[in-house]
Amino acid sequence: MNGLRAALPPATEGDMSEALTIRPVENRADRKAFVDFAWAVYKDDPYWIPPLKNEIHGLLNPKKNPWFEHGRAALWLAERGGRVVGRISAQVDDLVQEHLAKGTGQWGMFEALDAEAAAALIATAERWLRERGMTSALGPISISIWDEPGLLIKGFQQPPMVMMGHHRPAYRAWIEAAGYEKAKDLLTYELDIRIEMVPVIDRLIKAGEKNPRINIRTVDKSRFDEEAATILGLLNDAWSDNWGFVPLTQAEIAYAGKKLKPIIYEDLVRIAEYDGEPVAFMITIPDINELIRDLNGELFPFGWVKLLWRLRNPKTSRVRVPLMGVAKKVQGGRLAGQLAFMLIEHIRRACVEKYCVTHGEFGWVLEDNQGMMSIAELPGADVNHVYRIYQRDLG
Repeated sequence: MNGLRAALPPATEGDMSEALTIRPVENRADRKAFVDFAWAVYKDDPYWIPPLKNEIHGLLNPKKNPWFEHGRAALWLAERGGRVVGRISAQVDDLVQEHLAKGTGQWGMFEALDAEAAAALIATAERWLRERGMTSALGPISISIWDEPGLLIKGFQQPPMVMMGHHRPAYRAWIEAAGYEKAKDLLTYELDIRIEMVPVIDRLIKAGEKNPRINIRTVDKSRFDEEAATILGLLNDAWSDNWGFVPLTQAEIAYAGKKLKPIIYEDLVRIAEYDGEPVAFMITIPDINELIRDLNGELFPFGWVKLLWRLRNPKTSRVRVPLMGVAKKVQGGRLAGQLAFMLIEHIRRACVEKYCVTHGEFGWVLEDNQGMMSIAELPGADVNHVYRIYQRDLG
């Protein structure tokens, strides 16, 4: 019966004639309904980009996603008359207990068609967290801080870039009505990269290029596993003092590398070496959302062929910098800023000259990370999206 109910089409917004029920996701049909529900929510939103369904299924699959080696999650569907009107997940992550705060649970994958469904789903996720000893909740986080954290509260009139979320404006009021307050805002910055660096930064970059102790190099995909380990090792070090930080395990590093490899282009990923030692990195990826928008989330039967062809020579108007970091031992000094701007400039040149890119997005950046904010703002970038992570005491 569960499978039959899950196969029914989602309810339309405003269909309140039936009683609301919340039930757990228990089988393959339920998981399909859980993933597919987003298409009902955003069917009339011109700025929503349909994600690849196999990516979402992989994120939620304990057999594929190594996050489940240290985390546990549950999923629920909200229904009226057997028709889906909402969804949510709840997560308990052992590494969050160790590195953020003991007793902190999380929820995410949140979508709903109305306030009643939203309130019932959040209450259900909170109940599950309490039963597992959690005393506070953070959300939305889908499923970890490394996936899609935060609720979009600014930037609804622009399509999200690759690996970033897009949400309904109504969600903010529904979440706050459940008693949630701001924990942190995450910012993304947009910049016209055809504009060259301001003179003071340009002089800093040129001085670095003359310094024999500094080397900015591209990654070597023929040594991909080794390069990925170097970059993600630097990431764990560079981000370790940031709010919300949870280290990537070796299994997660390997998993992330495998997922990123098809969209990694050697001249768009750079490593900065100082005296021969890697001390900083910057990953830039084409905005794959531009390449998948017309696939409607489906790779089969022909979507994968289209995507593979497009990835051979990606021509996107935008690129995104999802990850950038400087080793802790050089943070706080002139060298850190110099290396960061050198990485940005070397990749900027490649984006404009080879890939015909016009705009770049940098982020997310924590609202109180003054160092990264100053790096983003000096070349003239503006905040184009704000994502908010909420918190609530479950006591």
